[in-house]
Amino acid sequence: MQYITKTVAMKDGRSATFRAPDPARDAGAMLDYLKATAAETEFLSRTPAECDIPEENEKAFLESTLRMKNAVMIVCEVDGTLAGNCEIVFETRVKKKHRATVMIAVLQKFWGLGIGTAMFREMIDLARAHGTEQLELSVVEGNERAIALYRKMGFETVGTLPDAFRLSGSVSAGEILMRRVL
Repeated sequence: MQYITKTVAMKDGRSATFRAPDPARDAGAMLDYLKATAAETEFLSRTPAECDIPEENEKAFLESTLRMKNAVMIVCEVDGTLAGNCEIVFETRVKKKHRATVMIAVLQKFWGLGIGTAMFREMIDLARAHGTEQLELSVVEGNERAIALYRKMGFETVGTLPDAFRLSGSVSAGEILMRRVL
């Protein structure tokens, strides 16, 4: 699905551009962004090493994302830097069509500027336009900053999967399942 470019005001007065990824332009920058976000926190499901893939593979992935009829990816660009991205994936099976899964990440130097809130508003608007009734996400237990954002955006905890992640030092963390009814 395609996303129409929008400009969003950030809390510090600068503008952020929300747009669909451009595979030719963004593949390398996206890999750098993915590695950086994975290195900044243990609360993402990937490690920096898992983001070490050929640029051609990332380009192909972004191209396939643009062709998908049941998903929308949005990248956030600030002053020429890929600052964040989010994605909403709509269920296609008849018994699950009322549901969609959302994912989001923002580079740490852009935290607290309202990007996450604005991206969630975009995903909620897309979900409503699609006829989705329930948004879902999962978050690593202990990621209080993310959980606070999700609660602010109307998500509630519906369950926990114990020992779902192995963090550094072989520490286990649960996966918290959250949803928002639209």
